[in-house]
Amino acid sequence: MQYSIKLIVLLLAVFLVSCRSEFETIRTSTDPELILKKADAYYDADEYQRAQTLYELVIAPYRGRAEAEQIAYRYAYTYYYTEQFVLASYYFKNFATTYGGSALREEADFMSAYSNYELSPIYRLDQSYSVKAIEGFEEFANRYPNSERVAEANRLIDEMRAKMELKDFESAKLYMDIERYESALTSFENVLKEYPETKRAEEIRYLMAKVQYEYADRSFRLRKPERLEATIALANNFLARFPNSQWQTEVTTILSKSQKELNDLADVRYQSTSTGT
Repeated sequence: MQYSIKLIVLLLAVFLVSCRSEFETIRTSTDPELILKKADAYYDADEYQRAQTLYELVIAPYRGRAEAEQIAYRYAYTYYYTEQFVLASYYFKNFATTYGGSALREEADFMSAYSNYELSPIYRLDQSYSVKAIEGFEEFANRYPNSERVAEANRLIDEMRAKMELKDFESAKLYMDIERYESALTSFENVLKEYPETKRAEEIRYLMAKVQYEYADRSFRLRKPERLEATIALANNFLARFPNSQWQTEVTTILSKSQKELNDLADVRYQSTSTGT
């Protein structure tokens, strides 16, 4: 049994060495046709890292020749299949630019955007690649309005925008939790402006009224009136938009308290003025 295992290991080692030797022999060859033939063989066998290395060697020798387009196309895909998405996006875009009349241009433009989509992280992280992917898909949809890929592009745009919306919403809530009221209000307003179709509109407008009330409540007396007036405006706006909301009672309470406090402040100012103090 031990002898059989050793034999298998030895044969495997010999096989690996021979494969490596074959690859190194091809890689160091000065015959572009041989290198390209082997690059295609590696690509078809899903050995994309080796295919990539060999394609790179024949890009220059085949420039301007009929084979150049297929080389560039497969070269871009080797980066995608090895999950080097930044470079994949670059080389797909480079292909689309270089071979503007190619029947493969549409696919390359889509894959350039899709490679950035692959880099789109969870919502808590920086969404720069989501933005790039959205821009790429929007550009694709405008360039190929009749493409069967447009529906997929739009679906992916919606997916990433939902992720970005959630990130912005959670950031606004964080500002609220750490009592940075002005930042919270600005952030909530930006979510409503940036995502006008958001399903969180009701909750956001409720939170804005709540945050504005807390902001007014903790303000110096001199600033309270204007901030209470802003609270009243937000509460009235919410109740008009969502009369049957689950937060209707709470917002009504905020409105009543704000109106009472504002009236009390007005009475104090009136009394002070009347007595000349």
